[in-house]
Amino acid sequence: MMSFVIVGAGECGARAAFALRGNGFGGSITLIGSETHLPYERPPLSKEALVAGADPKLVADAERYAEARIDVLCGRTVCEIDRIGKQVMLDDGTALPYDKLLLATGARPRALPGVAYGARIAALRSHDDAIRIRAHLVEGSHVAILGGGFVGLELAASARKLGASVTLVEGLPRLLSRGVPSEIAEIVADRHAAEGVEILCGARVAAIEERPGEVRLALEDGRIVAASLLVVGIGAVPNTELAQAAGLAVENGIAVDAMLRTSDPDILAAGDCTSYPLALYGERRIRLESWRNAQEQGQLAAANMLGAIEAHSAVPWFWSDQYDMTLQIAGLAEGAATTIRRDMGEGAFILFHLDGDGRLIAASGIGPGNTVARDIRLAEMLIAARSHPDPAVLAAPETRLKKLLAA
Repeated sequence: MMSFVIVGAGECGARAAFALRGNGFGGSITLIGSETHLPYERPPLSKEALVAGADPKLVADAERYAEARIDVLCGRTVCEIDRIGKQVMLDDGTALPYDKLLLATGARPRALPGVAYGARIAALRSHDDAIRIRAHLVEGSHVAILGGGFVGLELAASARKLGASVTLVEGLPRLLSRGVPSEIAEIVADRHAAEGVEILCGARVAAIEERPGEVRLALEDGRIVAASLLVVGIGAVPNTELAQAAGLAVENGIAVDAMLRTSDPDILAAGDCTSYPLALYGERRIRLESWRNAQEQGQLAAANMLGAIEAHSAVPWFWSDQYDMTLQIAGLAEGAATTIRRDMGEGAFILFHLDGDGRLIAASGIGPGNTVARDIRLAEMLIAARSHPDPAVLAAPETRLKKLLAA
């Protein structure tokens, strides 16, 4: 009987395990994760889980894993991959053989050099992190957030809902500088300011000191930010150490081909830990930290572990909920030559990004609730179709994107 092992019990690894069964695999499946929880979804950690203090939103309960005959090893760590012997070594000395191995090791928060995380300095990646952070987010408390990306901003919105005051410190000139147009970033910044969040952009940290009862950030311009908690959200680093120690190729993540195969034909990798070439953008090698990408690659990896030769071709997609606003982005806007704005009412709008040949390569939208969701989804399909839409038609609010897709 064949044995498949999946290292990393997050969204990607769990989806891959169920997809293997869905595709008819009858051998053994072992899913290994270092956390003590069953696999759960991470997006709620900065939103619902933080506000409500809810239990993790599980991908599946224990009964479903048992029914699917998936062995889940929680609270266990893989220390080594023996590629010659085709086995993985666990922290307790157990050796698990594999015929095919999937690495879905994810990513971890980027550490702030020289700063030890402790009672009043934290990062948000796990459910346990969220629970520790939430304990500080009470009426009258003050939280400092270092980093103006999605996680930092979502955390700021959640902290305000719980009554905590917030100072957000960003070293770059504006918020959301990675992949979000400035027009949308300005709206996000204005909304946070209206909710009482103090935003300090272009602010460099000179020193951080944890004291009894508070943590103090000394900025290079002389300002001091004193808070009951500091949350560091300055990006994520792919967990590639296991792969690198095994001699697999690493390039801003575990390097895989379009079929998610590593430099070892019996080892695949998927999710936040991987970098892969995307044909839609000229075989540019990218790495995505995205809930949907983790799902899609988990399912694709399962198919290819069973002998399919399917390339990853999905359009990158991101979203963020803050207060009553939803921000959605489809595609990659880097290299855009023209941007077309489409106003949709209620303060909502979408920016369509075209390359020098007039091909739609990305769409970025923001608005209350789900006002932009449908058109972003249609824009995603136009991007996948390598469409060259008329800019004037894109800008017209009365244009139905579905007709453009049909054409």
